[in-house]
Amino acid sequence: MKALAWLLLCAVLLGGCGVQTQTADGKRVKIGIMLSDVGLGDQSFSDAAFLGLSKARDELNIQFDYREISETGDYEKGLVELVKQDNDLVVGLGFMVQESLEKVAKMYPEQAFVLIDSVSDVPNVVSLTFKEEEGSFLIGALAGLKTKSNKLGFIGGMDAPVIHKFGAGFKQGVQTVNPQAQIVEQIAGDFGSAEKGASIAAAMIQSGVDVLYPAAGLTGVGALKEAEKQGKLAFGVDSDQFFVAEKAVVSSMMKHIDMAIYLIAETLVKDGKLSAKQMELGLQEDGVGLAEVRVAALSDKEKERLASLKQDIISGKIRVNKK
Repeated sequence: MKALAWLLLCAVLLGGCGVQTQTADGKRVKIGIMLSDVGLGDQSFSDAAFLGLSKARDELNIQFDYREISETGDYEKGLVELVKQDNDLVVGLGFMVQESLEKVAKMYPEQAFVLIDSVSDVPNVVSLTFKEEEGSFLIGALAGLKTKSNKLGFIGGMDAPVIHKFGAGFKQGVQTVNPQAQIVEQIAGDFGSAEKGASIAAAMIQSGVDVLYPAAGLTGVGALKEAEKQGKLAFGVDSDQFFVAEKAVVSSMMKHIDMAIYLIAETLVKDGKLSAKQMELGLQEDGVGLAEVRVAALSDKEKERLASLKQDIISGKIRVNKK
C-alpha cells in the first residue's frame, strides 16, 4: 500500500517519478525555505519540513537554506534574503507566511515559490495543502473508541481555516463511532507556548476530559505533556509525537510534509520546474495518515472499524467536514 500511495503522490506532482542529481544545465538545485513561526525545535511542522529537505540534500544532491522568524524579525525579510540567494525555489511554510510570501512573489515575478498549507492566486506561487480533516477523522474515531468519560478536548493553535479542518474532522470522527461523546474546543491563540498548552489541557482535564487532541505546534506539545502528567490519553499532529509524551500519546495525525517537500525537490531535479498550480494531498495519496498506535491497545474489531472508515473516506462514501 505504501508503494502504491507513493506512486499516486508522484502522479499528482510529476506525472511520473525519476531521479537525477542535477538539472539539465548541470547546476545543483537550490531550495530556500521560510519556516513557520516557531521554527526548528517545534517537534512538529518545521522539523518535518527540515527533515524532508535534509533527505533531498543527502539523496538528490540539492542545496538548501532556511530562515526563521526569530532571526529575521519578519517573514518578508527572510523570504527576500532567500530570493537574493538565487534559489530555484523559495518555500513558505504555513498559512501565516502567506501575506508576506505573496507580497515578495509580486516583487519577484520570475522567482518560483511554493506556499504550504494555504492557497494563493499569485501566478508564480504553487500551493500545496493537505486534507487534515481526513486524518483527523481517523484520530477522532480512535479517540471516540477509547474515551471512558465521553468528554474529549480539541485545542487549536490559531483561529484559522487549516486549524478548523483538524477540529472538524476530529469531531466528525468521534461522533461517527460515539454519538454520545461531547467535544470541548479551545483556540489557544498561540503556536509557541508550551505553558499555555499545558494550562488549557489542565483546565479541560479538570472539567472531565480524558482524551486530548491539540493541533497547536509547541503549544500542543505542552498539552501532550500535561495529559501524560495527569494520566490521560492524547494524540499528536503533523509528525509522530509519541516520544513527546510516551505514556499518553496513542497515535498522531501524520501530515507527510517531509515526503511532499522531498518530492517537490525531486521534481525540480528531474524537470526543472513544478507543473501543477495547486496540489492537495489526503489519505488516498498518503499525504495524511495515522502514526503507529501505542499506549492504548486496539481489539481486532476496533482495528477493522478504523480500516473500514479509512476506506470509506478514500472511496468517497464518507465525506469529511472541513469546518
